[in-house]
Amino acid sequence: MADEEKKDFNAMLNDSKDMPKIQIITDEKSILKYGGDRMYFAPPMDYDRVMRLVPFGKLLTVGAIREYFARQSGADFTEPITAGIFVSIAAWASFQRTDRRTPYWRTLKAGGELNAKFPGGIEAQKELLEKEGHTVIQKGRTNIRYYVRDYEKALFEL
Repeated sequence: MADEEKKDFNAMLNDSKDMPKIQIITDEKSILKYGGDRMYFAPPMDYDRVMRLVPFGKLLTVGAIREYFARQSGADFTEPITAGIFVSIAAWASFQRTDRRTPYWRTLKAGGELNAKFPGGIEAQKELLEKEGHTVIQKGRTNIRYYVRDYEKALFEL
């Protein structure tokens, strides 16, 4: 996202955009990839609500949130692109608030990867995770990425 300082992420968080909803997809490649044709769209506030559940020292992945929503809604899967966008909106909305903070830094990308799109980027998320006892490691030589070591051991069950 660009120009985060100029956007009202709390307004975005509270805009449900006609969600939740289930859409039936017909693209065979997508049906094979995601394991079915019932695609769920969760509103941004639902991502924030779930991210708030994660206690100190525990972690969650965007994929786990998507699986949780699919189970809860009876869908085959949760739409992945809006999931990533709405997790970022929840993070920035929390960053813009002075109260009711959402511990967004505990939500990781696939494989335990840190999210460069969160407020303060990788460095801020790394610092917050290390304060909670997690070890962040760097992988790659040219395309450097950061991950929580053994993140699976700290996963929060939804």
